[in-house]
Amino acid sequence: MIEIKNLCKSFEDKEVLHNISAVFENGKTNLIIGQSGSGKTVLMKNLVGLLDPTSGEVLYDGRDFVSMSKREKVLLRREMGMIFQGAALFDSLTVLENVMFPLDMFSTMNYRDRVKRAQECLDRVNLTEAEKKFPGEISGGMQKRVAIARAIALNPQYLFCDEPNSGLDPKTSLVIDELLSSITKEYNTTTIINTHDMNSVMGIGENILFIYEGHKDWQGNSSEIMRSTNKHLTDFIFASDLLKEMRTAVNEKS
Repeated sequence: MIEIKNLCKSFEDKEVLHNISAVFENGKTNLIIGQSGSGKTVLMKNLVGLLDPTSGEVLYDGRDFVSMSKREKVLLRREMGMIFQGAALFDSLTVLENVMFPLDMFSTMNYRDRVKRAQECLDRVNLTEAEKKFPGEISGGMQKRVAIARAIALNPQYLFCDEPNSGLDPKTSLVIDELLSSITKEYNTTTIINTHDMNSVMGIGENILFIYEGHKDWQGNSSEIMRSTNKHLTDFIFASDLLKEMRTAVNEKS
């Protein structure tokens, strides 16, 4: 579990995050949503230590990340897995070598065991046949699955995903969503996904944090979001006519 308490972040005289408190739960897909410029990316960066909050706490199972020493932060980061928006694979490494990279950097396994673990992770994302290929030789959706395999190689307790469906078609996005959801439950990770994808929100949004102009404006799940009366949230979620029709249908049934 990750908990943030009264988190604030300012850049010079501009406050980007204001007094945000929230809990991200184990074994659930926790989504952060909001308009561009709302502060959700800054929030994610504060969670993983790429930025230091101006004030407040970031607690990893009760451990305050903000007040840790550099050594303690390095050790905690070994418990984290990261999936970046553009997959961020190394073009000069094969798929297998990309997945092995965190194992080479941080594990004490011998080479044979590192290869075996990387192959297990590729098997988990159904990519064993691609292990000898290079990133440029596979599709964008396959690259995202490689990024997921790399992120889980060290059995992370905390999994962070920045726009994992960016640039993907709806069918491939659904595959990625289902994969992240199943891995979250299988490993009982605290998974936090920063997303604009409303299909992800409605499909795997077990715990959703909505940020509006740097404030926590709403928190709930995908069922509750359909009945929300929060104007900022409904304006954001139901921007399309199709979603407005879905919401009307749900409210008529209730």
